[in-house]
Amino acid sequence: MKADNHYEAAFDAYLRERGAAVVPVVEGRRSYLDPGEVKSPDFLVVAPGGAKLVVDVKGRKFPGTGKGGKPRTVWHNWCEREDVVSLARWADRLGPDFRPILAFVYDLALDVVLPPDTPDVFAFRGRVYLLRAVDAGAYAARMRTRSPRWRTVHLSAADFRALVKPVAHVLGAAPNVVESGT
Repeated sequence: MKADNHYEAAFDAYLRERGAAVVPVVEGRRSYLDPGEVKSPDFLVVAPGGAKLVVDVKGRKFPGTGKGGKPRTVWHNWCEREDVVSLARWADRLGPDFRPILAFVYDLALDVVLPPDTPDVFAFRGRVYLLRAVDAGAYAARMRTRSPRWRTVHLSAADFRALVKPVAHVLGAAPNVVESGT
């Protein structure tokens, strides 16, 4: 976890409010898994209901900006291919109970209006976030190359809609609207 990353800080606060046991992973240098290096996850999580997760947080703004600075109302879900591969390796090494999860934490613009019953809307430090999760194995099965040069991948909008869940869903809790006064 990067202390100056507001997306990761919000995700951490959300998990703690849900009563999860959270181990933020310090990303100062690479970890070693078996004989080679592997990208470290952002969090190891054990939820109150027993869900065990190895998580990489992907912070995104919504709406984002496109070419020329135009707003784009797309729920970006890209990441580096290495993120997906590393999560799978960590989950495999930690044991069959651990699920590899990509957490997409969207920083919502102030003019974004969501239905009042939208699950996992989280207010934290003057910002409002929408927290979503995708199982990294399911993501890997449907991912497409976004940029060969940058080694990034993504899901089509239809695949993302089919796979994405509120974070509370992967924690094993009923999703709901959560707000923090922090």
